[in-house]
Amino acid sequence: MELVTGYVMQPIQDVFPLLRSPKKIFITTHHKPDGDAIGSMMALYHYLTKKGHHVTAVSPSEMPDFLAWMPGAALALNYEAQPTESLEGLASADLIICADFNDFNRTKHLEQALADATQPKILIDHHLFPKPVWDYGMSIPEKSSTCEMVYDFINLYGDNSLIDLDIAACLYTGVMTDTGSFKFPITTASVHTMVADLLGRGLDHTRIHEEVYDSWSENRMRFLGYVLIEKMEVFRKYNSALISLSRKDQNLFKSQNGDTEGLVNYPLSISGIRFATLITERSDEVKLSFRSKGNFDVSAFAKNYFDGGGHFNASGGRTKTSFIETIAYFKKILSDIHPQ
Repeated sequence: MELVTGYVMQPIQDVFPLLRSPKKIFITTHHKPDGDAIGSMMALYHYLTKKGHHVTAVSPSEMPDFLAWMPGAALALNYEAQPTESLEGLASADLIICADFNDFNRTKHLEQALADATQPKILIDHHLFPKPVWDYGMSIPEKSSTCEMVYDFINLYGDNSLIDLDIAACLYTGVMTDTGSFKFPITTASVHTMVADLLGRGLDHTRIHEEVYDSWSENRMRFLGYVLIEKMEVFRKYNSALISLSRKDQNLFKSQNGDTEGLVNYPLSISGIRFATLITERSDEVKLSFRSKGNFDVSAFAKNYFDGGGHFNASGGRTKTSFIETIAYFKKILSDIHPQ
């Protein structure tokens, strides 16, 4: 048994006997999925399919356009658009795998269905403080990404030889995006060892980088310019910066799903800025993304003030208060915490 943040769940190796015969497996990830979410889900999809299992992959919401190229992405169901098929896959499953999230509420509309499901639930995730709802799992915050953990999972089973170019592309996407193209401190030696293995198989890493970062629409590029000129505030006194986007701002350039991805990182390129925040107004809530450099713990900040969490230098939160009220509250907090 493995102790994980205050509760006991079976180690991931105890799942292996369950996988020795064909199973129906349901895999999902978090709402508004990013590269690591889709990458880990689809890598597991391809791997487990090769092992002879029948796999249903479900994204709780639409995936961003810049991830639609990913091998097998078209096979994943979108719960918001295909709820009936998604729930049928969940109901018929023998096992449930949850990748890249640590609380059912991160799946939004899929939350209750997962909570009510009685099948064994398996966690593969690198976020802090998983809720005590999984039967088996890997929860390792020190890992760069969930994709790195899926790579470890495959190797633990002794199946390194099954990693083909489709699986490699999915894994590389998640590691690349969650490490900021390998620049974040979480990029350990094990990350580079994994990447070397994938490259040795013939992985075209240049193409993947281009698909993710160099395939913007013209509107998205103009949206970025607008954001940096009109919507970014810099607070030199607090070594901080804020980008705030209302629904109106997003509609000005016909913003699509995924167009705000990575915006929160831009202010950190300004000399002296150690803490960056993106506040985004959505139809039913206000979402916040936090990034930091150095020793400012944005995971604790998100947990203390915005019902959120994540990693030391990258986290998120949300609030049901209005967009304007959220901005005012954030600025009040900022005057108290003085990030260094």
